[in-house]
Amino acid sequence: MDSFSSSSGSPPNTEALMDQIKAQLAQAYAQEFLETVGNKCFAKCVTKPGSSLSGSESSCISRCVDRYIEATGIVSRALFSSTR
Repeated sequence: MDSFSSSSGSPPNTEALMDQIKAQLAQAYAQEFLETVGNKCFAKCVTKPGSSLSGSESSCISRCVDRYIEATGIVSRALFSSTR
């Protein structure tokens, strides 16, 4: 039985199905976001990879992630406010 089937054999509740799809999309977007931010910030901040991060590398990554999150929020708000 797949995740969209109910145990009684009746069609799944459309609202529940939409909620499940939304949750899966949110998880996929979050995973992609974290991967993108991690890769970009690592490439920008870590010039000589070693066994641990230096203090400046750690600070740089923290600032980079903060800026990326802030920028994503600004873009999201602009997109959603322009569609209304």
